Amino acid sequence: MKKQEKKPLYLKMVDTLELSIRDSMSPNDRLPSERELSTAFDVSRITVRQALKELEVRGLIYKVQGKGTFVSDFETKKTDLASTYSFTEQMKSLGKKPETKILSFERVLVTSYLSSYLDMPVGTEVFEVERLRLADGQPLMFERTYIPVVSFETLSKDVMMSKPLYDIFAQDFNQTIRIAEEAFSASIALDYESDLLGIKKGAAVLHITRHTYNAQNVMIEFTFSIARADQFRYQIIHKPS
Repeated sequence: MKKQEKKPLYLKMVDTLELSIRDSMSPNDRLPSERELSTAFDVSRITVRQALKELEVRGLIYKVQGKGTFVSDFETKKTDLASTYSFTEQMKSLGKKPETKILSFERVLVTSYLSSYLDMPVGTEVFEVERLRLADGQPLMFERTYIPVVSFETLSKDVMMSKPLYDIFAQDFNQTIRIAEEAFSASIALDYESDLLGIKKGAAVLHITRHTYNAQNVMIEFTFSIARADQFRYQIIHKPS
């Protein structure tokens, strides 16, 4: 009992809300407002915000700017980023309808900053493609992709809109992917990112970088992604040797 009394007030609130969410609420149910929670728990708005922030970090809730706070689909519909590199196929496997919006498509020259990521000389021509990835109409991920022009000269926006990128690599350019290496880090959403993803500025996001190599061990794609932390998970399974 003494240990419970020492627990911060917002964490006691988290425990109560988490139990309620898991036992009696469904995905996308709307939580009461901060004011309503403040009254119900007889705590300050600051305490309520701390509790909601902790629930968001745990992946139990998500916020939609101007609309409120909602229960995440934390049991079944988070994407396992470790299991596949195809967003489209992963969404289909979850029974969701994938959608990709191409925000921009242009040829650019590799800068000194990009050179370190792309392993290409400064001035190399690449396609820069910005895409918003959605599932069932909900924005989940923003991607900025760089593809070397020399290997994909006829690539166009129309082609990019016609099918998944890795199908384009294989079917249109006879490129076999040998490996795709990804790295993850936690961050918070900035203004532009939060607007695109429909989340509150400062909400938790995942930064993901991907380097994709073909059968000749030549990099054919570099992608930087920003994913909603409430909709994705990263899982590693360790097996004893």
